[in-house]
Amino acid sequence: MQNIAEFRIIGRVGKIAEHDKVTKVNVAANYNRQDNGEWVTDTHWNEVTLFGKLIERAAKAQKGDLVHITGRVRQNSYDTAEGKRYTVELIADGFAVLAKGSEDRD
Repeated sequence: MQNIAEFRIIGRVGKIAEHDKVTKVNVAANYNRQDNGEWVTDTHWNEVTLFGKLIERAAKAQKGDLVHITGRVRQNSYDTAEGKRYTVELIADGFAVLAKGSEDRD
C-alpha cells in the first residue's frame, strides 16, 4: 500500500503570483475555536503551488473568489550557513472556482 499526504482547501483567493513555469496562489481558510467560552474565527493563509494546466485555471480566478484546491504535501530540506532548513509545499492536482467574489473587493 502506498503512503500518501494530501490536502483539501476551500477558501478565498488572496493573491495570485505567476512565475516562469509555476503559479503560487494564496488562499485564506477559516477555522473556528473557543476562546474563554466565546467562538472566534481564525484565518490561516495557505500558499499553494500550481503547475501545467492548473495554471490556466488559476488565470481565470481573481482575488476574493471561493476556490476548492486539492493536492499533495511535499516536504523538503536544505542546508544554509545557519543550519538545516525545512519547508512544506502544497502542490495542487485539482483547482476549481466555486463562486466569484464580489466586484467591490480590494
